[in-house]
Amino acid sequence: MKIVLIVALIAIVGALGLAGRAMLQDGRNGAPKSNRMVRALAWRVGLSVALFLFILLAHHLGWIQPTGIAVGR
Repeated sequence: MKIVLIVALIAIVGALGLAGRAMLQDGRNGAPKSNRMVRALAWRVGLSVALFLFILLAHHLGWIQPTGIAVGR
């Protein structure tokens, strides 16, 4: 389970890095701008939503259990 989460987080950060690189490189020296940044950010948002839904599903199926500070004690 931890490996899936780590891989997903690395993919999200990687997509964010690709978007940053596209933002810095597109449109230089009179070159037309491309949609690379938009696509990379769309991938990042999609991966983030998929990771959130996966965590909800894993909790619902009992694959992961909440731990931490008890609230209201």
